[in-house]
Amino acid sequence: MKEIETIKVLIANYHKSIKKVFVSRDYVLPLTLNKIITVIGPRRSGKTALLQFAAQKLVKDGVKATQIIYINFEDERLLLLAKDLDKILQAYSEMYPNQELADCYFFFDEIQNVDGWEKFVRRVYDTVSSHVFLTGSNAKLLSSEIATELRGRTYTIELLPLSFKEYLRFKKIDTQWLDTKTQAKINAAFLQFMKEGGFPEIALLPSEFHKNILQDYYHVMMYRDMIERYGFSQVGVLKYFLKRMFECITTPFSVNKVFNELKSQGYKISKNTLYEYLDAAIAIFFCSTSTKFSHSILKQELSEKKYYAIDNGLLNALTFAFKDDWGAMLENTVHLEFRKKGLKTFFYKGNKECDFVLEQTDGSLLPVQVCYDLENPDTRKREFAGLTEACKYLNVKNGVVLTLSAAEDVVVEDINIQVIHVARYFL
Repeated sequence: MKEIETIKVLIANYHKSIKKVFVSRDYVLPLTLNKIITVIGPRRSGKTALLQFAAQKLVKDGVKATQIIYINFEDERLLLLAKDLDKILQAYSEMYPNQELADCYFFFDEIQNVDGWEKFVRRVYDTVSSHVFLTGSNAKLLSSEIATELRGRTYTIELLPLSFKEYLRFKKIDTQWLDTKTQAKINAAFLQFMKEGGFPEIALLPSEFHKNILQDYYHVMMYRDMIERYGFSQVGVLKYFLKRMFECITTPFSVNKVFNELKSQGYKISKNTLYEYLDAAIAIFFCSTSTKFSHSILKQELSEKKYYAIDNGLLNALTFAFKDDWGAMLENTVHLEFRKKGLKTFFYKGNKECDFVLEQTDGSLLPVQVCYDLENPDTRKREFAGLTEACKYLNVKNGVVLTLSAAEDVVVEDINIQVIHVARYFL
C-alpha cells in the first residue's frame, strides 16, 4: 500500500502543475503514431523536457491534464520492482475511477531503472493504452529489451545535447546568415559552443557554473550508469580508462595499449573487462563511434575505430588535453553535428587521411575534411591531399572542407573541393 500512496502523490503533483518548457527543440514527439515512442540519449540531454513539451501540446489540443500519467523512475521515493509496476495502474484507477485508461497517455521517464520493465510496458500497450512514451539513458539495455519483448511496437528517437542551430535558439541569436554583424555573432557563438558543448542546462547558465555542473554530469554517468548498473568494482581503473579514451579523441583508440599501460603500473585487470568498460561507455552515451571506411562490411566492422566525446563541454571539464587544441574540438563538434542530424560517419585512412566519409540521406558518400585554419600552406596542402585521395578511393568528384577560414571553391586533381565555414554549413 505504501508504494500505491507514493505513486498517487507523484501523479497528483504532476497534475497540479504540468511543467512548462519555454525553449523548444527541433525534435517533436509523434503523438498519434500508435507506437511505443522511445526517446534515448545521455543524461541531461533534454529527454524529460521533450516529454513535458509533448504533455503541453496534448493539453493545448484538448487532452485533460488528468489523462496524463507521468512517472519519473529516477525519483528516490520510488522503489519499484517489475512486479510492482502494476501498482501505477491501480493507483491511477483509484484516483480517477471514471477515467478510461485507454484514453490516457503514459510517460515513463528513465524506465531502464526497473529491471524487467519491458513486460509491463508491453501489457500496457497491448491491453490498456496505445499512448506510451518512454525515455532511457542506456541504449544497449533499451535496445536489447525492445528487440525481444517490444519488437515492431516501438518508434525510437535519439536525443543528444543541443545542435548548433538549437544552441543559437537557446542563446536567442538569429540563425540566419544575413549580414556581417549577424555573422560575427554566430561565429562567436560557435566558438563558445565548441568549447562549452550543448547540454541544455549549460546553454542557459552563466559560464562560471559550467565546469562544476559538467563534472557532476560525469560523476552521475560514471557511478550510477556504469558502476552501479554494470557492477564495475575497480573505480580507479575505470576512471583512468575513460580519461585515456577522452585523451585519444580524433585518433584511433587502442584498448590493448591502455591494457599494457595499466599492466606496467601493476594493475591486474583483463582485456575483456576493458572492452566491457568501452561497451558500457557507448551504451550510456558517454562517447560516440566512427569506423574506418571499407567497401567490405566485414573489414569495416573489424577495423580500427575512433571514439568521440558525446559533448565538448564534458570533454573540457574532464581533461586539459584539449584546452587549446581547437582542431580536435572542431572535429569532435563536427562528428556530433552529423550524428545529431541522424547521419552516419566513417573515417578514411589510406596513404593519407580524411576525417569523415559522410553517408548522406540518399545513400551517397561525401568525403569531409575538418581543419580549423587553412592559412598555413603546408596545412592546406595536407588537408586537400587527404580529401582528394578519399574522393578517388570512393570514386566521387566532390569533397568538402569545413573550417573557420574564408569560404572558397577549389579544384585539385579534377576533384571539386568546397571550402565552407563550419557554422554556416550546419545552419
